[in-house]
Amino acid sequence: MMQQYRQSPIVVIGIPVEEGAGTPGAAMGPRMLRTAGLLTALRDLGCAVEDWGDLALPSALPEPPAGLANAHNFPAIAGWSRLIARETHAVLASGRLPLVIGGDHALSMGSVSGVARHCAETGRPLFVLWLDAHADFNTPATSPSGNMHGMSAAMLTREPGLEAVMGDEPHGAVDPRNLTLFGIRSIDRAERDLLRARGIEVFDMRLVDEFGVAVLIRRVIERVAAAGGHLHVSLDVDFLDPALAPGVGTTVPGGATWREAHLIMELLHDSGLVGSLDVVELNPFLDERGKSALLLVDLVASLFGREVYARGP
Repeated sequence: MMQQYRQSPIVVIGIPVEEGAGTPGAAMGPRMLRTAGLLTALRDLGCAVEDWGDLALPSALPEPPAGLANAHNFPAIAGWSRLIARETHAVLASGRLPLVIGGDHALSMGSVSGVARHCAETGRPLFVLWLDAHADFNTPATSPSGNMHGMSAAMLTREPGLEAVMGDEPHGAVDPRNLTLFGIRSIDRAERDLLRARGIEVFDMRLVDEFGVAVLIRRVIERVAAAGGHLHVSLDVDFLDPALAPGVGTTVPGGATWREAHLIMELLHDSGLVGSLDVVELNPFLDERGKSALLLVDLVASLFGREVYARGP
């Protein structure tokens, strides 16, 4: 399957956004991932890689809609989202694969919206695998914090209250039935009610412990393959156990192990279905000698074909 990725050049887009999070520092994430060797790791695999650098937030930002409350830094998040959506759509339209590095998880409002637009235009169903400790399914009406990185998945599935994020910017959405939340271990009460009402697939750590990551990831892969779908992967650092990856402002104990995380990436690579990727929430200020960034680079390399021992010709 490695040859498939070589035929689709990868475009790396840095998003230094931290306005969606409650702790500053995620804006430094893109630079740290590059410093940790992301581009070199991909090129060593034979991937064609273009680095488009970091996007910059426009000076003119959207106005928040009247009556909107409990959505902190809405103008900045809306501005970022519209810009990112244009970029990811352009990358896919040119036959390349967007690798969006951040930056807090609010950036996925833009990246996945652009991917969804492309999928709608090409008639290919979009599936999203959300690797995260949190569900990110709050809305301004339910969020305990008002931090918009916790509303990304809800916005992408068109939950009420977040329509103004994209405004008139062309974009697509995610069918709630095609969203899988994986590795979840922290859900707010109102989020839980919404997830059940919408029929979102949630593989929490209880299920991971009971069945193992291979069984559950293969379920996702089989669904996407059967539908001929495009798979977008959104990888949050806090998906990993904080002992392995402390460089994130939202750590939750009991996350994925090194071996579980690499196995997921290897199985996704073998599937040949991943057409776009986010790597989010790296906060170098909270990291320990770059260990989180280095692990993320290794995981991305596994997703694009790095193997300990090649098993085929």
